Amino acid sequence: MIRPSEAADVVVVGGGAIGLASAVEVVARGRSVLVLDRFGMSNDRGGSAGLERQWRIQYAQEHWSRLVLDTVPLWRRLEAAAGRPLVHPTGSLWLGRRPDGAGVLDEMHAGAEVLTSLDVPFETMSAAEIGTRFGLAALPRDYQGLHQADGGVIDVKGTLDTLIHLALGAGVRIHEYEPALAIEPDGTGVTVRTERADYRCDSVIVTSGPFTNDLLSPLGCALDLRVFEQSSAYFTRHTHDTDYPTWYAFGALTDGGACYGYGHNPWTGSDLIRVAPDAARELPDAEHATAVPDAGRIRDTADWVRTHLPGLSPQPVRRGTCLAVLPLDRERQFFLGPLPARVPNGERVVVQAAGWAFGFAPMFGRICADLALDGTSAHHAPQLELP
Repeated sequence: MIRPSEAADVVVVGGGAIGLASAVEVVARGRSVLVLDRFGMSNDRGGSAGLERQWRIQYAQEHWSRLVLDTVPLWRRLEAAAGRPLVHPTGSLWLGRRPDGAGVLDEMHAGAEVLTSLDVPFETMSAAEIGTRFGLAALPRDYQGLHQADGGVIDVKGTLDTLIHLALGAGVRIHEYEPALAIEPDGTGVTVRTERADYRCDSVIVTSGPFTNDLLSPLGCALDLRVFEQSSAYFTRHTHDTDYPTWYAFGALTDGGACYGYGHNPWTGSDLIRVAPDAARELPDAEHATAVPDAGRIRDTADWVRTHLPGLSPQPVRRGTCLAVLPLDRERQFFLGPLPARVPNGERVVVQAAGWAFGFAPMFGRICADLALDGTSAHHAPQLELP
């Protein structure tokens, strides 16, 4: 049987935020693009799941904070296309205990140094000031906070809808429910194989999150990735004027783990606020996802809500999970780049995988497009390179 064959200048494997942003960047430069996704658009099976993501400038490493600042104009461009805000400013608050009663928490201290070096304004706060200003109650007296007013929360579904609209309007072809089974680079291009057809392209951009190594392993260059399933919950506000900044509490839970939360997101019209443990169940691979929240982690989070967030009912009303893909090397944040030189014709395959990358989606899309079309990008940093 002869398999059908189609062509595009660039094939994007994975239709999440970064894959769609890559497609929009490529088609804007006059090239044809096909996006393949194993699920439907705006699905909750990968890295673009859920309703919100944190937006923050503070990082413990200066290069990531610089990249956030460089990404701001790209978010403004997306918001102009959407006709409404996608990044909602709430402020971004880090808080945690001083480990020795004298010095501040290492990561907060590093974040403050980075903000200072970039001349980005911020405040340091005592536990009492955090309580008075933001309504977080009964914090240990040795807690300190780092607040940056430009932080906030990203509208995930609004961002995806905007990118889909831009992509389709510019002529990008999107094939839902068509997973890529293999990518085969050669001297003149790349063949991307699915059950339906073989697609021939000049280069391919792989943004398939937890399914990335399904495509890279046959090429002998599987990435050192870990796949996790994270739990989260939503709690009801007691009053309509209850609100919080986007926050992250280091070492807050009884086992020393962190938890995080958001203010009221303005795009759903509900009275629910998300609070979640920053803890996860490691999976052998994405196929082992259970979609069952970790009851113990949710219980610990509810206890924290009961003690420290008096504006919320401590009984979670909705629970959920999402998949996260992180580098095995904890010093790494992300992987983004062409395949390593040991893979023949690997420069034709650009991969973005791992890390909490939604805030960087428009910038990472631009970098992927740059690398796929030109082989270089002004924003591509050594810290992103594939090993």
